Parts: sequence; structure tokens; C-alpha cells
Amino acid sequence: MRYISRITTPDNPGFWRSPLRGPWLTSVLGVVLLAGITLLFVTGLLSYAAYNPDLSPFNDKTPDKGLLGFYLFDWPTSPHWLYRLSQGLHVTVGITLIPVLLAKLWSVVPKLFALPPARSVAHALERLSLLLLVGGALFEFLTGVLNIQLDYLFPGSFYRLHFYGAWVFFGAFVVHVVLKLPKALRVLRERGLRDLGREARGEREPDEDSGLVTPRPAAPTVSRRGALGMVGAGSLLLFVTTAGQDFDGVRGTALLAPHGGGDPGSGPNGFQINKTAAGVGIQPADTGGEWRLTVSGPRGGLRLSRDDLLQLGLHSSALPIACVEGWSTSDQWWRGVRLRDLAALAGFEQDPPGVLVESLQRSGAFRKAALRDNQVRDPRSLLALQVNGEDLSLDHGYPARIIVPAAPGVLNTKWVTTLTFGELR
Repeated sequence: MRYISRITTPDNPGFWRSPLRGPWLTSVLGVVLLAGITLLFVTGLLSYAAYNPDLSPFNDKTPDKGLLGFYLFDWPTSPHWLYRLSQGLHVTVGITLIPVLLAKLWSVVPKLFALPPARSVAHALERLSLLLLVGGALFEFLTGVLNIQLDYLFPGSFYRLHFYGAWVFFGAFVVHVVLKLPKALRVLRERGLRDLGREARGEREPDEDSGLVTPRPAAPTVSRRGALGMVGAGSLLLFVTTAGQDFDGVRGTALLAPHGGGDPGSGPNGFQINKTAAGVGIQPADTGGEWRLTVSGPRGGLRLSRDDLLQLGLHSSALPIACVEGWSTSDQWWRGVRLRDLAALAGFEQDPPGVLVESLQRSGAFRKAALRDNQVRDPRSLLALQVNGEDLSLDHGYPARIIVPAAPGVLNTKWVTTLTFGELR
């Protein structure tokens, strides 16, 4: 009776009876995650660089440069699809990896309950890294999915929490890789697909002191090959129902990316909208004939009506909109006044500096946003008045909005009311 009660507790290897667990399955899943999580980490850091967090407090969604911001750099404006690609990869790969992550966590769950907690310094380091790895992975994937699906529910800034969480998680991930990758590669190199053949003959997988192979295997209900197939099928399903958010014609397949769902109507303004005028408190009177754009700089403040802007030299740019939630539009044909020409009106004929952009919106994030000097200088950067041959719709930022190549969507401010060129702090 004492033995029976002992094996019913999670700290005993006999408690975990699935015959699928073992070094081979864990190694296969781990190598897939190694590639995927590395890509997620790199594209995630690129996303924070694109937000220009050290430029101005208005964009300060990550910590100051300090130790964690050592990599921050001036985000380029070319190629114009750069953020569309990097953030699309980040979100799509992240969602696609969810079944792999869950399967990997399932495969090593006995290790979380193993006793004693630490047999040596190396073992203690491994257990600590495993705890931080599991907790960090769940936190990062959960907050990321909530931001995509429900516009985020956690208290505090998603950007800061996700940023700090990513560094904690990736630090534990690196430690875990250093400790486990050599063994995983050895298992895969020595066994390869032969382990599936061993399973087909009813032979048990060697444990190799992994603590993953159960001493009391239950009758198998699925093979390891079948388990990998189910994980792969789940990832493929998530990929198919996510990736369409970036492509015209198949956006209806993006069931798991509601921000990139059905197009809002048809015609020149019939493309994705993240926040509507009504949602941020824009009133009809705000954008009527009394609207004026204030352009500030060394020459003071100029007040320009929309008709005044239309009389200036207009230019065109074919640029997409790409959002942190992962969705993006195809290139839209924008027409308006170059930001560098407006900087010249404000007194910066040569080498225009960065600009603080202020919106009419009364609520929501990024009512103010700052753009770098390289973004202002790019000839494709516009204060757009029209899109695809027609005036902007109200939800797309009428009477005027910013459009900048390779910038996150939130920096393409809508309903612009003030441009302040020069010192932003």
C-alpha cells in the first residue's frame, strides 16, 4: 500500500505513464523550438527598435537604452516593407509554434516535479532555468496572443511587460540550450528515424538518465509518429488561419487574427482599419471646415487649412500599413505633402530634424508620436490627404494623416492637427 500511494504522487517517475515521453521526442520538439524562438526573439527586438523608444517620451514603450536597450538603432525607412515582413513573421511564427510549445512542455512535465529539487549546483541551475523557461514561455505567448485577439487585457503597458518578459525568458532559454542542446543533437544524430522503428516493434526507448521514460508505461493510444503528426497538423492549422492577415484575397482565412479580418467595405478606402474615429472620440466638427494644421519650428507656428495643403506641391507614395498585431495591408497609393517640405516651411530648409505629431483623437494610445529625422527626410514620407485617388475617409484619418515607409502602424498618426519640428524632449 505504501508503494502504491508513493507512485500516485507526481514526484515519482511511475506517476507519468505515457510511453511517448523520452529523450527522442523531447529532442525533436526542442530543435524546432530552438529555431522558432530565436526567430521570435530577433523579430521582437526589431519591433521595439522600430518604435524608436529612445527618441521621445511619446514613443517610450520600452526601457531607456541602458543594459537592455544596447541594441537599439535608428530604424531604417528602406525597404518600405521591412516592418511588414518582420512583424508578420513574429506574429505568424509565434502562433504557429503554440502546439509545438505545448507538446514540449508536456514532454518534460515529469522534470518539473522531480525530487530532490537540486542534487548539485549544475542540477539547481538546470531546474531554475527550466522554471524560468516554462513561466517565461507561458507569459510571453499568453500576453502576445491576448494583444492580438483581445487588444490586451493585462494591467500596465503590454510593450514594457512583453519586453522585460522576453529578456527573462530568453535568458533562461539560452541557459537551457547550453545545458541540453549537445545531448539533444547526440540523440538525434545517433537515432534519427530509427527510434520510430523501435517503437513500431514495441521496444522501449532507452532512458539515458533523462528521467522522462516511465518505468510503468501504459498501453499506447498513439505512436510517436502520430503524436508528431498531430502537433504538425495543429501548427499547420494555426498557420493557415493566421498568415492570411498579410495578403489581399485571403484575409477571410485569418480567423485567429481579428484585426486583420474582413476588409471594411470596398472602394479606394476599403482596406484595414485598426482604430475608428468614433472609437477615439473624433467628432464631426473636429474635421470640418474649421480644421487647421499647425506647423511649428524656428519660424513660429503656421496654420494651414486643408485647401492650403492641397495648393502645396503634392507627391505620391505606394506604401503599406503594418501593425504590431501582425496584420498588414498591401501597398496603397497615398498622395499628400512631403514631411520634409513641411519642415522647410517651418524653417528647416536643410537637414530637417525629427517631428512630434499630434492627433485630434481624445483617447487611446499614441495620440502623440515622434518620428526620427531619417523618417522626415525620406521623400516617401507624407502628410497624406488622399489614398488610392480619393480623399481619406474619416476612419483612415481625414483630413490628414502620416504615412512613413517601414514604420509601425501606430506611428502613421491619423487626424493630424500639429507638427512640431525640432527638439522633442
